[in-house]
Amino acid sequence: MSIISPGFGGRRRSSRPDLPPGQYLTPDFPVLSAGPTPRVPVDRWSFTVTDETGGQTSWSWAEFQALPQETFTADIHCVTKWSKVGTSWRGVSLDTLFEDIETTADFTMVHSYGGYTTNVPLEDLLDGKAWIAHTFDGEPLHPEHGGPARLVVPALYFWKSAKWVNGIELLQHDEPGFWEEAGYHMYGDPWREQRYQGD
Repeated sequence: MSIISPGFGGRRRSSRPDLPPGQYLTPDFPVLSAGPTPRVPVDRWSFTVTDETGGQTSWSWAEFQALPQETFTADIHCVTKWSKVGTSWRGVSLDTLFEDIETTADFTMVHSYGGYTTNVPLEDLLDGKAWIAHTFDGEPLHPEHGGPARLVVPALYFWKSAKWVNGIELLQHDEPGFWEEAGYHMYGDPWREQRYQGD
């Protein structure tokens, strides 16, 4: 199975100061996935935060849509070296979802329909740093790009912005997710080129 589409290597390195090192600007929105695209009807979608004691807080699609919504603009950077700047999204801040959740955990595991996982430190999800987005460029988020809802964490490489998200598990210790177990960096800071373990 091909994981990375052809044509994502050998591009000229950008000298633009607003791009992380090694990235090139694309006007497109490439579709890269580790497996088939889940098709999740919104009447069957839910999102659950599981704390370190096993306690759960969940939202149905209707409950999620009733939460305060934010429109935000973000630059996104893929580990395959493309970047897309000024992207427009709408969704719910993780600050809103965690408002009433008490935890001593420092780490999270993000879970998706289809079984995908990725680890993100909790501090990188809070204080206006991350959203669960359902709209891209004024349109409902297409399944190929993670619809009905995906995580968006602009400060990290885009594999951390899990598509088809359905939950976040709070952890006391950092654990690798899908790509991290395959050798990708545990953190994934594009400005430090943390693509793979050891970077």
